[in-house]
Amino acid sequence: MEDEALATALDASVGKMLRRVYARFTAEAVRDDPQARDFVVLDTLADQDADSQHELAERLGINRTIMVRLVDRLQEAGYVTRTRNPANRRSYVLSITDEGRAARDAMKQSVAARDAKITAALSPAERRRLNELLSLLLPEPEPLQTTSYLVAQAHYRLRRTGDALLSDVGLRTRHFGSLAAIDELGPGPQQRLARHLDITEPAAAQVIDELVRLGLVARGQDPHDRRRYALELTALGRERLVVVRDAMERLQAEVLTILGTDAAAELSRLLAKLLPES
Repeated sequence: MEDEALATALDASVGKMLRRVYARFTAEAVRDDPQARDFVVLDTLADQDADSQHELAERLGINRTIMVRLVDRLQEAGYVTRTRNPANRRSYVLSITDEGRAARDAMKQSVAARDAKITAALSPAERRRLNELLSLLLPEPEPLQTTSYLVAQAHYRLRRTGDALLSDVGLRTRHFGSLAAIDELGPGPQQRLARHLDITEPAAAQVIDELVRLGLVARGQDPHDRRRYALELTALGRERLVVVRDAMERLQAEVLTILGTDAAAELSRLLAKLLPES
């Protein structure tokens, strides 16, 4: 089936591997020390504002209570601002300030030491090759940067490209996998979707809430457990899946244009080595 092929392609794509490695690097950073945690938050906001503290906490895998204290401290330092979210008046958009960007840049040297630990599975030659391939995905080559920085920047670039491809229908890159997975799995609980996508249940819930508001997903009754919902695509959701498939194929084509088929496969293999289960 075309939709199963879409899900399979997503699992094998450079973009999916980048997202997984980026998530691992982020998890390592937030466990290290307060400065590493500050750097991750500031670096993420330097790429894109966060719609809310909750959204940022889920994106980075940081406990929501810790995130509140962390953002409070960064705001007091003048590194982050909160402004009322026009799309949801109960939440605040988080943005980095010029002072926050300067602080992030000053932290780069101190957090670079993490690279040796998180890339230990690679030989020096493999690490150099990985950095070279990641640099090719950036607008301007950055060969002297750390692997974690290059992973983050490449991940951000593909995410922005995907968001732009889906902007006309109000979707974003994070919706790619969820729509395909719901269609592939059939009606089922949110917990199964979270396991399938390798994300937390709160993160899955947030994406599903967005898709329900857009009229793309319905929460029906789970026939196996009446206490739970069964997620399934609506007629509009199936129409949007066609748009998602087209956007994914165009994003994949852009990566292949930049890297070539062999280099893209090599990049995926090297990224896979950085994942615990690989």
